[in-house]
Amino acid sequence: MCDRTMGRQVLLFVSVFSFSSVLGQVTYSIPEEMAKGSLVGNIAQDLGLDVKRLRTGKARIYTEDNADYIELNKDRGVLIVKERIDRETLCGQTTPCALHLQIMLEDPIELYTLTVEITDINDNAPSFKKDQMKFRISESAAIGAKFVLERAMDLDVGVNGLQSYLLKPTDNFHLKLQNQQDGSKKVEMVLQKQLDREAQEHLSLTLTASDGGDPQLAGKMRVEISVLDVNDNAPVFTQEVYKVTIMETASKGTILSTVSAIDADEGSNGKVSYAITNTLDDVPDLFRIDEDSGVVTLTGGLDYEKTQHYEIHVQAGDDGGLTDSCKIIVEVTDTNDNHPSINIMSKTNSISENSKAETVVTIFKVQDPDSGNNGKVTCNIEEQMPFQMKATSKKFFSLVTDSELDRERASEYNITVTCSDEGVPSLSSSVTLTLQISDVNDNPPVFERSSYEAYIVENNTPGLSIFTVRARDADWNQNARVSYILEDSSVNGVPVSSYVSVSADSGVIHAVRSFDYEQIKDFQFHVKAQDGGSPPLSSNVTVKILIQDQNDNPPQVLYPVQSGGSVVAEMVPRSADVGYLVTKVVAVDVDSGQNAWLSYKLQKATDRALFEVGLQNGEIRTIRQVTDKDAVKQRLTVIVEDNGQPSRSATVIVNVAVADSFPEVLSEFTDFPHDKEYNDNLTFYLVLALAVVSFLFITCLVVIISVKIYRWRQSRILYHSNLPVIPYYPPRYSDTLGTGTLQHVYNYEVCRTTDSRKSDCKFGRAGSENVLIMDPSSTGTMQRIQNEKSILDEPDSPLE
Repeated sequence: MCDRTMGRQVLLFVSVFSFSSVLGQVTYSIPEEMAKGSLVGNIAQDLGLDVKRLRTGKARIYTEDNADYIELNKDRGVLIVKERIDRETLCGQTTPCALHLQIMLEDPIELYTLTVEITDINDNAPSFKKDQMKFRISESAAIGAKFVLERAMDLDVGVNGLQSYLLKPTDNFHLKLQNQQDGSKKVEMVLQKQLDREAQEHLSLTLTASDGGDPQLAGKMRVEISVLDVNDNAPVFTQEVYKVTIMETASKGTILSTVSAIDADEGSNGKVSYAITNTLDDVPDLFRIDEDSGVVTLTGGLDYEKTQHYEIHVQAGDDGGLTDSCKIIVEVTDTNDNHPSINIMSKTNSISENSKAETVVTIFKVQDPDSGNNGKVTCNIEEQMPFQMKATSKKFFSLVTDSELDRERASEYNITVTCSDEGVPSLSSSVTLTLQISDVNDNPPVFERSSYEAYIVENNTPGLSIFTVRARDADWNQNARVSYILEDSSVNGVPVSSYVSVSADSGVIHAVRSFDYEQIKDFQFHVKAQDGGSPPLSSNVTVKILIQDQNDNPPQVLYPVQSGGSVVAEMVPRSADVGYLVTKVVAVDVDSGQNAWLSYKLQKATDRALFEVGLQNGEIRTIRQVTDKDAVKQRLTVIVEDNGQPSRSATVIVNVAVADSFPEVLSEFTDFPHDKEYNDNLTFYLVLALAVVSFLFITCLVVIISVKIYRWRQSRILYHSNLPVIPYYPPRYSDTLGTGTLQHVYNYEVCRTTDSRKSDCKFGRAGSENVLIMDPSSTGTMQRIQNEKSILDEPDSPLE
């Protein structure tokens, strides 16, 4: 075990490739046999990463062959030794010895390649497989005869590995070392002094193998030599080196080669036997030699990926103890017997549809242990997919986006990655990935129509559902959740929200108020559909509401005017011919359409045979010649009806006077019955009005007089007389109740000065016109009065 004070060496190499994940490489060098928990390196600092990034990126380590020697402390951002590392177990004689690790980060995907080189310490001494070797050597062996000794094995490498051999004592033999192609040395014992069996029948030597470590370690083996009688000739191989090529797929029992050695002696001294002398490797387990024929056969399985080259050391010996050696170099050729292995280093299960091109989805590590073209691997995916495979290094491939993604077109991809080598025949492996495309809010809601029109019958109930607007959003989940909003606007200066409302979830439009077609016939507004994305997207649509008319208004008669206080009569001369136009009933209906189509019918008449009413125009005409027998007073009841369903109607009474002179009409129309209740109400209101006016007049008069008296006293002007004002009533005065035969209306003014008791009044005279008006509250008729008034201009009058 080496001194733990050995300094730790750190080599750092960082390379960045031009794609969306950062691919770097860091190399550390540490000695073997470090204690658990020992620091390997500050990976966060060396890669320029924040320790917080290691935690949020879920940093993890991948190792080849699942060797779990190094672990990552994400809290400190350092690499530490997890298990004791024995370089000899890990790598054997391979140099340099290294652990190849990968650190993977997510969101975004980042890959860092780590190499931890394990340096050797001198923890192994050279050793021999056997404790001793025995030789039987003839005393006649010639000077220079060679005897192959077993090589020592040191698991360490470099200066800590095997460096030298020492043979003691050196009286009869010395060592000869020959370098081999594999870097090892062939150890031979060479006879340098003639043996003498009679002088020394047995020799005991010690072979020591030493390494170059500090402290130096060594291993020993005894060499026991028995000296035999004369054996003149040693076996001699026909070739020193035999070369054989064999495929790694060769079956057991395959003959590799046949070696041959010739011994010139006769008898037992000339009989040659063969043996494999390899002790440091697995050659004795893979190959066998027939000791009599020298045929070398395969007894185990070859694997080019593990070992491409073997050296078989063969020794030929006779019974006299003389030997010779040769070696067989076996070259193993590769065959395409390994499928590429696909290891997913990092995988994204979901990717946003707005991801940019070249975004890394998955990183693969693909290995094919074959060599040459058999180990060259290419990876591909199915065509017509928005992805592609990129080789980022010798063993790493990345699946990246190749074009824009659209979740609305494809929300999921099943991607089959196939990796094939270039061998003949080609071998391949595949893996299938399922990738979800996550939604972004890139689609606004779209209404089913570009505009909407809806109808509602007037006089509706507030809160009535008119119709529904619908918008669809091609996005998913919250991004596709549509809310409906009534845009602010006004209708005839009134906010549209006082007319209609929109359900935010369902898009149902409700009437807020009861509509009246006669006030508003149509209006329009805008509804906005907004999704639940962030930021939200929206679209607008125009909605037009048309109010449908309902037959809710009866016809209104404009002429003849119906008055509760007077009776108007149309005069028809007795000389009127057939078709004489008496009058025309004029009516309107504020409804529209067929609800406003009016028809006129004669409902009742004093004499139905005398008059008719035009169905469409309301004209009242005579249908026969008027005679002297026809009554002067004719009363017609006309009904005006609209065409609605159900229809509405109004009635009007038309009084017709069949006469040639005005006096004849007066005598007939004074007998019209009057509505007693109407007269009583009218009388009550007239009396009430008179009382109120009188009270106000008296109050004002008292106030005015008081003010005048106050001013008079203040001015100390004494008047000799102070007579009260005596109202003067003009002749033919009648009260406002109209109890006389004819009602007279007079306008008068009273004017006084401070110096006179005289008053001057002027009365208006009654005039007349030719329009006949009947007042049902009087016993006679009167003509319309035209008032005249004279004004006495006395500005100082106290009554002014």
